[in-house]
Amino acid sequence: MNYYSLHHTSPNTTFKNAVVQGLAKDRGIYFPENTTPLSKDFIENITDYSNHEIAFEAIKQFVGDEIPAKKLKAIIAATVSFDFPLIKIDDNIASLELFHGPTMAFKDVGAKFMAQCLEYFNKDHKEEITVLVATSGDTGGAVANGFLGAKGVNVVILYPSGKVSDVQEKQLTTLGQNITALEVDGVFDDCQEMVKTAFLDTDITKKLTSANSINVARWLPQMFYFFFAYKALKKINKELVFSVPSGNFGNICAGIMAKKLGLPIQHFIAATNINDTVPNYLIDGIYNPKPSKTTISNAMDVGNPSNFIRIRELFNNDLELLKNTFSSYSFSDIETRTTMKDIYYNTGYVAEPHGAIGYLGLKKYGLKENEYGVFLETAHPVKFLDVVEETLPVQIEIPEQIQKVINNKKVAIPISNYEGLKSFLLK
Repeated sequence: MNYYSLHHTSPNTTFKNAVVQGLAKDRGIYFPENTTPLSKDFIENITDYSNHEIAFEAIKQFVGDEIPAKKLKAIIAATVSFDFPLIKIDDNIASLELFHGPTMAFKDVGAKFMAQCLEYFNKDHKEEITVLVATSGDTGGAVANGFLGAKGVNVVILYPSGKVSDVQEKQLTTLGQNITALEVDGVFDDCQEMVKTAFLDTDITKKLTSANSINVARWLPQMFYFFFAYKALKKINKELVFSVPSGNFGNICAGIMAKKLGLPIQHFIAATNINDTVPNYLIDGIYNPKPSKTTISNAMDVGNPSNFIRIRELFNNDLELLKNTFSSYSFSDIETRTTMKDIYYNTGYVAEPHGAIGYLGLKKYGLKENEYGVFLETAHPVKFLDVVEETLPVQIEIPEQIQKVINNKKVAIPISNYEGLKSFLLK
């Protein structure tokens, strides 16, 4: 499998190079040259396969022969090492919980898969790789955990000061070893722009890659849990509608790729907070990125989502074709808190802000009688402890994964601009 830059001025490259480079030289993100749908027999009989077997079938064409099948299966086994339960909320809606991994966020899947791939590709090289990652919350912790102790790999995480939760900050600033956190005086979009700029800076001679969802090895494994959900719900014999809380749009883009592989998903909803670049684009056809605004659903505080260009590519940059399968709605903090309360008082289920926005997306879409809605709960409520306990009459028990880091000392280097990042990298 080869990959091309979505800016179309860099040469095509292999899966390995796309993973190691992260971003093309023309600053475009990589996209697979072609995709082959999985066999109808496999989809029809998906309940006969284990989650590891499903994940292998979904990802193998994107890796090709660059990782031997036996090693790829081992990488998948290490990645898909926890459950992805569906929790019934009402007669036609369920929550797909993606937070049962080591950092209690959906990004554990992509981060672990990418870390394993990168370590494999770098096993015979003495030169170290520096992984740069910008985070609006959960990516940093997942990447830090996934790469912790990885041989020949150093990780530098940029996060916006005061704009991630306390738990998220502890997860990305307390691990030490090969993980360094840079606390940026700015917003997530500033962090993301710094990462992209570093890739083009010829003064930086370190071997750089990105662990954001712009990296194909972070993005594509997120297909797995759409397949798992379909497997679990196949027996209900209804059309599936997925509502995905969306910030950088990598997660929902992976779901659309799963549909392209033949997974019968009826519709996708990108549910956002007031950072409404994509919902506005669907209304007026004008893509107008704006500075991100701070909300209680901070992992979605993204004004210029990197992966939306991939979604447009999947639909041949045809807006009307996109609208047939894809909707996007934005919601305020007030609506989010109200919905958290509604879900709790009606069902007893504790949804954190991102999941609540996913639920709101399904409600605004309006499910038909033959449709079944799934919203993605992308992180455990403990990750947003203050917001959840301020909004609901609950006290969240601190899970073991969080107890390991919550009392550790934060270690972060403050920077205010790109020169601060460059200075650190040059050292």
